[in-house]
Amino acid sequence: MVREDLRNIAIIAHVDHGKTTLVDEMLKQGGAFRENQTVAERVMDSNDLERERGITILAKNTSVMYNGVKINIIDTPGHADFGGEVERVLKMVDGVVLLVDAAEGCMPQTRFVLQKALEMDHRIIIVVNKIDRPDARIRAVLDDVLELLIDLDATDDQIESPVLFCSGRAGTASLVLDGGGTDLVPLFETILKHIPAPQGEPDEPMQMLISSIDYNDYVGRIGIGRIERGTIKVNQPVMVGDYHESRKPFNSKIVTLYQIEGLNKTPVDEAKVGDIVWISGIENITIGDTLCAADCYEPVPFVKISDPTVEMTFSVNDSPFAGREGKFVTSRQLRDRLFKEILRDVSLRVSETENTDSFRVAGRGEMHLSILIENMRREGYELSVSTPRVLYKEIDGVQCEPVEKVVIDVPEESVGAVMEKLGTRKAELQTMNPVGSRMKLEFLIPSRGLFGYKSEFLTDTKGEGVISSIFDSYQPYKGDIPRRNTGSLVSFETGEAVTYGLFNAQERGSLFIGAGTPVYEGMIVGASPKVEDLVVNVCKKKHLTNTRASGSDDALRLVPPRKLSLEDSLEFIADDELLEITPKSIRIRKRILDNNLRAKQRAKDKA
Repeated sequence: MVREDLRNIAIIAHVDHGKTTLVDEMLKQGGAFRENQTVAERVMDSNDLERERGITILAKNTSVMYNGVKINIIDTPGHADFGGEVERVLKMVDGVVLLVDAAEGCMPQTRFVLQKALEMDHRIIIVVNKIDRPDARIRAVLDDVLELLIDLDATDDQIESPVLFCSGRAGTASLVLDGGGTDLVPLFETILKHIPAPQGEPDEPMQMLISSIDYNDYVGRIGIGRIERGTIKVNQPVMVGDYHESRKPFNSKIVTLYQIEGLNKTPVDEAKVGDIVWISGIENITIGDTLCAADCYEPVPFVKISDPTVEMTFSVNDSPFAGREGKFVTSRQLRDRLFKEILRDVSLRVSETENTDSFRVAGRGEMHLSILIENMRREGYELSVSTPRVLYKEIDGVQCEPVEKVVIDVPEESVGAVMEKLGTRKAELQTMNPVGSRMKLEFLIPSRGLFGYKSEFLTDTKGEGVISSIFDSYQPYKGDIPRRNTGSLVSFETGEAVTYGLFNAQERGSLFIGAGTPVYEGMIVGASPKVEDLVVNVCKKKHLTNTRASGSDDALRLVPPRKLSLEDSLEFIADDELLEITPKSIRIRKRILDNNLRAKQRAKDKA
C-alpha cells in the first residue's frame, strides 16, 4: 500500500542557515495557527536554552496539511555537537529538504548531514535560503552544492534533485532564480511531487522502530518512531527488543498513542504504516528498540551512532561553598541525573570511576557537554567538572586522536593571525578561497587543538570571523599542543573581595570578580599574563593609622572585571583546575585548594 495522503520529511542544514524560521512559515501557511493567534518567533525552539542561544538542540516533530496531504516535518539541529540527533531521526523520513545559506554556502555540517541522507538513499530537495541577503551569491552556492553531491558519490537522481530559492523570513519560495515568489506553495508542491509517499503492508504483523525518546513525569518514557509495517492500536500487546540483541526481548502493551497535528499531540486509537507516532506505557523503552506484534518478532536494523570524541569528569562539588545554592548536591543525585540523560541522548556516554563521587561523561564536543551542564545547573544541581580531554583510539597498534575539519570565514587582514595561531595548534591548511572581500579557509586540526581557541579567534578577527568544525577522522597522534599561555591569579585566603585588595591584584593581570564577591583559598580570581600562577590577596583591607597623608583617601579605580560564561570558563581551565557549577554561580578553582600543599605538589612534580 502507498500512503498518498502522507509525506515524511526532515529539514537539514548547517547551524544558523534558517531551518527553524522556514518551519515557522510552513506552519503559518499550512494553517497550523488561527488567523488571530499570536505566535512566537522560532516556535519550534521550545527549550529555554534554544531560545537564548538561537540554535536548535533537539530534533522536533511537527506537521502541516496541504491539499489533503499531511506533511510530517522534523526540524533538526545544525550544530555538529548534536549530530547524533540528526543521524537517528533520518530513519523516520523518506526524504530531506537540504537548506543552504545563499551567502555562506556549504559548511561542515551541511556535508555531514547530506552524507548521512545519501547513505540512506533519501530523496533530496535543495533549498537555497536567505536569497534576500545583500551579500547573497546564489549561483556560486548552487555550484558548491552540486560539487558536494558529486564529491559524496550521489546517484544521478540525487544530483538532479529539484532546486528552490527561498526566503524563510519572508515566507516565499520560487522554482526560478528571479521568479520573485509570493508564498511557499512551490515548496509544498515540490515536496508532494518529489518526496516518495510511505509504502508498506497494512495487513502484515506490526513493526515500529523507536528513533527518539521523550520523558514525562506522569507517564514516564515516551517512544517516538515510525510504523514500518502493519497497524498499531491502543492496548495492543507487543514484543520489544533491539537489533543488536543487547538485552532479552520482553512483552509489553501500548497504553497511549499520539500523533502530531501542527504543534499539538493528538490522542488516536490506531495508526497505520508510515505514520510517525508517540507511544507510552512501555517501561525501559530506549532508542533503537523495535516494537513488534507479539507473535512475530523481527527487529529493524538501527543506524550506529558515531562515537563521542571528548570526555570530562563530573564530580560532587567539594569546595568550601558547597551546598549553599544547590538543591541536588549528593553523588547519588548526580548519578541518577546523568544516567537519565543517556536515555534521551544516544551520542552521550556515562561511566563510573574508581571514585564513587565522580563520573566520566563523553560527548560529541565541548558545546554538547556544556549544554548538559547548563541544563543541570538550571535544574538545581551543584557539581564540579574537569577540563575537557579528547578520547584516543588505538588503530593497528598506533595511538590515534580525533581530527576535525574546520571551516573559517574571515576578513582578509585577519588571515595571517589566524594561520599563525592554528599553526601552533598543529592545524594543516587544506584549501583557501577568496569570497568577496573575505577569505574562506579549510583546515584539518586535532580536536584538542580547538580547546580554548574560540576567544582568541574572536579577538584576532575583531569579532568578524565565523568558525565551524565537524569531526573528520582519527589520525596518528600529532604531538604536544600547549593548552594555554597564561597563568591564574589564585586567592590567598577565604573571605570577601574588597576594593583595596582588588586594586593591588589588578596590576598582576585581568580580574574575573568585583568587590563584594565571596572567595575562598585556592579559588581563581583572574588571569595572569605570565605562564605561572600568582597568589593574590583580594580580601586585604587598608589599615588606618593616626596620621593620614593628603590624597591617601582618594577613590580607588577598578578596571571592570571580565565576566566569563560557562563556555569561556571551560576554555580557560587548566589540567590542575576545576570548574565549580552551582545554580547561581560559576567559579574556577584549583584542584588542591591549600596554597602550601599546592606548592609542595608542584615541587614534587618538577623533581
